[in-house]
Amino acid sequence: MSKVAHYLQEHLLGEVMTSPDARRFFSTDASVFSITPSIVVYPRSEGDVRKVARFAWQLAERGRAVPITARGGGTDQGGAALGSGIMLVFTAHMNRIVEFDNKSGNMIIEPGINYGKLQQTLETHSRFLPPFPASYEYSTLGGAIANNASGEKTIKYGDTRAYVKNLRVVLANGEVIETGRLSKRELSKKLGLATFEGEVYRAVDTLLEESNVELTRLPVSKNSAGYALADIKHADGSFDLTPLFVGSQGTLGIITEATLTTRPYNPETSLFVTGFDSIEQAQTAVLELRALPEMPSAIEMVDHNLLRAVSKINPNQLKNVIDQPFPKIVLLVEFDGTNERNQKKVIKKARKIFQTYALGFQLETDPLKQAELWKIRHSSATIFANASGRAKAVPIIEDGIVPVDKFATYLESVYEIFDRSGLEVAVWGHAGDANLHLQPYLDLSEVGDRQKAFKVIDEYYKLVISLGGSTSGEHNDGRLRGPYLQELYGAETYALFQKVKQIFDPFGTMNPGVKIDVSLDDIKPLMRHEYDLAHLYQHMPHS
Repeated sequence: MSKVAHYLQEHLLGEVMTSPDARRFFSTDASVFSITPSIVVYPRSEGDVRKVARFAWQLAERGRAVPITARGGGTDQGGAALGSGIMLVFTAHMNRIVEFDNKSGNMIIEPGINYGKLQQTLETHSRFLPPFPASYEYSTLGGAIANNASGEKTIKYGDTRAYVKNLRVVLANGEVIETGRLSKRELSKKLGLATFEGEVYRAVDTLLEESNVELTRLPVSKNSAGYALADIKHADGSFDLTPLFVGSQGTLGIITEATLTTRPYNPETSLFVTGFDSIEQAQTAVLELRALPEMPSAIEMVDHNLLRAVSKINPNQLKNVIDQPFPKIVLLVEFDGTNERNQKKVIKKARKIFQTYALGFQLETDPLKQAELWKIRHSSATIFANASGRAKAVPIIEDGIVPVDKFATYLESVYEIFDRSGLEVAVWGHAGDANLHLQPYLDLSEVGDRQKAFKVIDEYYKLVISLGGSTSGEHNDGRLRGPYLQELYGAETYALFQKVKQIFDPFGTMNPGVKIDVSLDDIKPLMRHEYDLAHLYQHMPHS
């Protein structure tokens, strides 16, 4: 053990490890990058997190900056769960439901709690947390909050940020703050504090007063790129740092506790499966579905390329579920309204939409039959597990989102990028938000394929930006998309992001190299030469 590791073990309740196998295990997440941490810490309490942060701050004051990276289930596809310094692993100990109010549905959780187990607990109380990502069975709430994650239900219910009421956060110097919406009077008290917390509030308040933070809003239905500066201060003068920390990926502080709201859970849903041979007609159908009196709880899609690939890899996976020849686009549209009369009305309107634009449709209300149909969307997982020789599907361009009325242009342009690059393409995702996922097959051990990867990355994210979209709908920036933030928002807004990072993290110890001040040249040397999801195969990886 190093001197730093010995010092930490002496002062922490949790365990400290420096063994090569532990460090190697945490050197990868679900991204294409690899960074080996120096020390792995399993904090048992907020006090442990405070001590680690304070120790790193003191080292940094003496000119030795040691990065701190918080990690949950390691499902991040942008490389934000990787770091070269101290890795704080929350899944071992800080994984509890601290409090649950059955009447209001509010709960307090620790960041290492498994999202799937939490969801099971909530459902026994007829509640659920709607913005769950596809990886919810093996990811954590801390990771979801750090990424401002979302998923199939977000079209109706919103993203993670909409459900986080309060946070306990350890700042870079080890101070703990509690966030929540403050009145003008309460904000005034914060501004007067002679602590690092007071410094933060004063600096952020000044930044908001002097800047056009509305520039951080993009014309898309959800967005996880950058920092949510426009959500901090409301027109009534109230002030809340919570939206800023949600989606900040541990670059501003370390979340140790979160208070969340939940929604009533209705397991009785109606599911349409419908096919289109025209991308434009699929787009029109999506726009009309979004305009219904009650929004569908999901509008998911797969394209014919995905269905063909799955049929080739595993011919029986979708047997008797969907027939060939496959439509160009398949939509799965779910309604979960609790008012039976309104539900019947909205389903009738949806039928008319499909009769007008689709090749045909199927409506199911039986849960077992619905589960069979959902296999169409979930078959995207087959792409991850398959290898074409030494090539594997790699997550390098998998989270762009554009305005919904540009969905068709977006998809056609994606096909053109893949065609020019000589790559096979399969597309799936959240059609209702025009948030697509796609992963090209590449052999990262080959120099040519690594070069091709960065060529495709550059073309793809520039396409998304040109369409008025965001480079990240739900998976956040990490190391992968951080280099495109300035192009996405412009130099003026990017400078605001840099100032925010400097306010909270003056010594650069909070997950450096993620989101802010990261370039393509910084991340190219970090790319793995062999990509796998070995640490997730006890589950079935989903996207």
